[in-house]
Amino acid sequence: MTADHIEQGGPALADIDLTDLRFWSRPLEERYQAFAALRAQPGLSFNQLPKMPLVGQSPGSYALVRHADVAEASRNPAIFSSEPSATAPTDLPRYLERYFRSMIDMDDPRHAAIRRIVSRAFTPRMLSKAEDDIAGRARRIVDELIASGPGDFVEKVAVRLPVEVICDMLGIPASHHARVVALTNITVGYSDPEYTGINPDYSSGVAKVGTLAMARSLGTMALAGWRLHRLASRLGRDRVKNPKDDLTSALVNANVDGERLTPQEFGAFFLLLVVAGNETTRNAIAHGLKLLTDHPDQRALLLSDFDGRIPGAVEEILRYSSPVIFMRRNLTQDYVLNGHQFRKGDRVSLFYPSANRDETVFTDPEAFDITRSPNPHIAFGGPGPHYCLGANLARREITVMYRELFTRLPDIKASAAPDRLQSGFINGLKRLPCTFTAPPANP
Repeated sequence: MTADHIEQGGPALADIDLTDLRFWSRPLEERYQAFAALRAQPGLSFNQLPKMPLVGQSPGSYALVRHADVAEASRNPAIFSSEPSATAPTDLPRYLERYFRSMIDMDDPRHAAIRRIVSRAFTPRMLSKAEDDIAGRARRIVDELIASGPGDFVEKVAVRLPVEVICDMLGIPASHHARVVALTNITVGYSDPEYTGINPDYSSGVAKVGTLAMARSLGTMALAGWRLHRLASRLGRDRVKNPKDDLTSALVNANVDGERLTPQEFGAFFLLLVVAGNETTRNAIAHGLKLLTDHPDQRALLLSDFDGRIPGAVEEILRYSSPVIFMRRNLTQDYVLNGHQFRKGDRVSLFYPSANRDETVFTDPEAFDITRSPNPHIAFGGPGPHYCLGANLARREITVMYRELFTRLPDIKASAAPDRLQSGFINGLKRLPCTFTAPPANP
């Protein structure tokens, strides 16, 4: 990248390395300034991953940071392929791929076949049951929050609703919920020292990780994937013999146009559901409390007409926080995108937080404005076949959780800075202290 400096004191392009974990430890404002600098340059930045033991050398990828570029790549899967991987910056070793390669890492026709099977499994009756379940669980979560008092909002509220809803839909008993959360924390926290135990050595200016440390980290991740797959396998085998009114039964017994899920596909989709059905929504709920605390004018606006403004508030929280940071695509042929000549075999990373702050699409993109309209954010992925299957469920969970919170605890707010996940994949909050005034007990 050129070493020219961006005007108004922005970062030097040469100093922006999206593969460096230290970048993802910077304050959010600095990250967004860096993305603005990348959007302003005429070409595309190329990021080379450092060589890691036991993983292999990645050829690197180009960063797509503009809304139009991310949207175009998303709607052209025949050229911008999700295979062999869409969720990792480098190809996964085989022992990890068997657990983590799901429909999100596939192209048509297999992706379309799995999506048809899954879509048929989400019956109107099941969705109606989930709708009722969301409201009841949100009430119980707030009941228990009031009883226990202020504390970590992520643990007490944000993580609970989505994981409980998706586990209930799948038929995972409540006794396993905490275990599912712990295992999904490991799978998405693969770059956070709290979950990996890895602290790269940057003394040479480049991240260096010892072979033993990397082996332990990969082993921890593989073990988490294996445990989730084992849970899925046991549940799936039981539902083949003893089907019930749950999503697992519908999936393992589905036969759509002669297509079935293989055991590996079911296990990988199961893992995708418990991760995607948990992470995006829990982080949006947590980010939303922090944003509404930091912007009391927007909070007052929301509470003055909750039902009228909550749809716009949810969309703005999703745009502003962009819980999923990137997805990868792999070029199947030579292609020109926005003047850049790609070659077959090139890789690109789609950066959603940058696209969601593109000045050519969003007026005053750094402003948090719950009345923003239109709001064509791509927090659930760009247009195309990989648009998030659970987007509407996530929106509903966020809406119901906020209604319950702000109706019963109108002064709830974040009381300290969050503990952020160190990740270039998920914009996550591990912990967020909250405070509130408990309502008087019923006489």
